Amino acid sequence: MIEDSIQELESRSLARIQSAASPGELEAVRVEALGRKGTLALIGKEMGKLAPEDRARVGKLLNGAKQKLEAAFEARQRQDAGAALRARLDAEWLDLTLPAPGPRRGYLHPITQIQRELEELFVSLGFTVLDGPEVEDEYHNFDALNIPATHPARDMQDTFWLDGGKLLRTHTSPVQVRGMERLGPPLRMIAPGRVFRNESVDASHEHTFYQLEGMMVDRDVSVAHLLFFMKTLLTAIFHREVTVRLRPGYFPFVEPGFELDIQCLICGGPGCPVCKQSGWVELLPCGLVNPNVLRMSGIDPEQWGGFAFGLGLTRLAMMRYQIDDIRHLQGGDLRFLEQF
Repeated sequence: MIEDSIQELESRSLARIQSAASPGELEAVRVEALGRKGTLALIGKEMGKLAPEDRARVGKLLNGAKQKLEAAFEARQRQDAGAALRARLDAEWLDLTLPAPGPRRGYLHPITQIQRELEELFVSLGFTVLDGPEVEDEYHNFDALNIPATHPARDMQDTFWLDGGKLLRTHTSPVQVRGMERLGPPLRMIAPGRVFRNESVDASHEHTFYQLEGMMVDRDVSVAHLLFFMKTLLTAIFHREVTVRLRPGYFPFVEPGFELDIQCLICGGPGCPVCKQSGWVELLPCGLVNPNVLRMSGIDPEQWGGFAFGLGLTRLAMMRYQIDDIRHLQGGDLRFLEQF
């Protein structure tokens, strides 16, 4: 009887070792047959019940079955390991005679893409691209733009003040002042760049963002010239018709001043966090240059006039690519940037 059990276990286990479909299944067969609490171990405990003359015969049969199963198990393990290695070599094979792949392609930030498009557009319209310092002095950031120390408009711009009367520029308008001082009229210029406001961060506000200021100074400049360039700008950047509205706006450096809003391209008008539930996004404050600004830059307002506008590149990128949270743009997440 016990001999039959040993032979049956041996045959059944050998067949299961050969047919095991996974390393886990193979290990289960080993534990069941050869483990400390396995079938062979249990049979061995029954040896004490046999007659002395039967123990040697059954013991030899038991040890033989154990050795065959262990050998079969090790052979199957080697077979599986060899197959896994061959599969890995096939999958990871590399022809070292081929040229090495080039560097991985990078991605331009969506704000950079829009800035470059606008620069190309305005250069084609005869404008010059100017740059200026991000750490500004109080005169160029405020005073020369008709915003003296007592002017209430200073309260509209929460400023990062630095030592020695310096500050982080709150807009790129100081570049306009420096352009007028250095180049004089007639003048067509744009000034893209990074600006800073000491604001609380939420879905539509950041303490660091990007703007593009534009200015044209020439003889007999009117609101009609301003509207022409603004319509050209919006058509070029959105590649489609957008709904806009022009409403009066107050800015110390322009007179008259206007706010050009676009209907929110995220929600289409019903309201969302980006447009503060209003359906409109303030995009383009603009107007005719205040004579005081021209005068402080050494230009005679009796002879020359001009228009100026300020465009939020960050908000423009959000509208164009339908980004619903401004914090994505400065987050540094490559998964976000790879979409552009």
